[in-house]
Amino acid sequence: MEPGRSIPRTVLAATLTILAVLAALALIYLLRGPLSWLAIAGFIAVAVSGPVGRLEKHMPRGLAVTAVYVGVLLIPALVGLIVIPPLVRAASDLIDQAPHYADEVQHYVQGNDTLRKLDDDFDLVDQLQNQADKLPARVGDAASWLGDLGLGIVNSVFAAVTILILSIFLLGSGRRWIDALLDIGTPDHADRIRGVLDRMAAAVGAYIGGAVLQALIAGTLAYVVMLILGVPFAAPLAVTVALFGLIPMIGATIAAVIVGIVTLFHDFPTATIIWVVWAVVYQQVENTIIQPRIQRRAVGVHPLGVMVAVLFGGSLLGVIGALLAVPMAASLQIGVQAWWAYRQELKAEAAGPDGDPEGPGDDDGAAGGPPDPGTSPGDASPAPA
Repeated sequence: MEPGRSIPRTVLAATLTILAVLAALALIYLLRGPLSWLAIAGFIAVAVSGPVGRLEKHMPRGLAVTAVYVGVLLIPALVGLIVIPPLVRAASDLIDQAPHYADEVQHYVQGNDTLRKLDDDFDLVDQLQNQADKLPARVGDAASWLGDLGLGIVNSVFAAVTILILSIFLLGSGRRWIDALLDIGTPDHADRIRGVLDRMAAAVGAYIGGAVLQALIAGTLAYVVMLILGVPFAAPLAVTVALFGLIPMIGATIAAVIVGIVTLFHDFPTATIIWVVWAVVYQQVENTIIQPRIQRRAVGVHPLGVMVAVLFGGSLLGVIGALLAVPMAASLQIGVQAWWAYRQELKAEAAGPDGDPEGPGDDDGAAGGPPDPGTSPGDASPAPA
């Protein structure tokens, strides 16, 4: 082929390749919603495979899968029963008592010289009183907001049900699909990849179990402390502490701040100071004693990697992404380590027993070997017939 005629074909091939890559990226962007659902479903399937395997020893697999998923569905239902009714009652009480709270603020301001001067300058109390008087009349406006919230909840429930159904299919047939794909390659590669996948699944299961246990400990102890302090809504706040405890690195701090804000309106400064001291001490104990014991050898990801994974996961999928970030990072780390070990094995095999790369001239009598003693290069020519 002439060089002048091959250049247009090369340019055409490169252009088509770039267009195909751009089209694939655009398709992935358009399908980012279903693809994220599929990724979450796969994660759930891996997470529940451990409990299903344990129950499968005592009952049929179908019954074990049903029992595990019933437990998974009961968890958000119980959380809703604990958290939602107190929030509704608190919102209703706030609307009813808003004028009374405004009157109390007005009396407090009138009794303080500094606040009274600020009120004279900016008329803060009157504005607060006007807004408080209008609050009961705005219940109708809140209905439309609640309608939008209800639509969002319906969409979230639909997504959750779809993800659970996908995870059930993956749990039931995913292993067979993986084995079928691995059987296409060589047995050595199939066994190696299967071992890596098993390590990833074990790391994910260990992390999920440890994170749930750690969150339960944090929520239970926080509930006891709030009961002692007499903090209102102790049960919903304890559930909040447990849920935020599932978010690595920053979840416990956010939950502590939320409870601290509630203590400001309950018994300031006594309850607030005690809660702040407790939160600081418990987080130190959790970071140095509880978490290392629970998560020992579960993931083994560096703290910097955990923070970066949480930031990336939160940016991509929100709270769900932050929850999945650490096990995903652990799985990626296991895959990279296995690939690196495989590369080192290939290099060791290519180096030969003496550590030098084997070549065609290393054998005795090969063309690149030293000549026999007593001969010259000219003696190596064939004798005339």
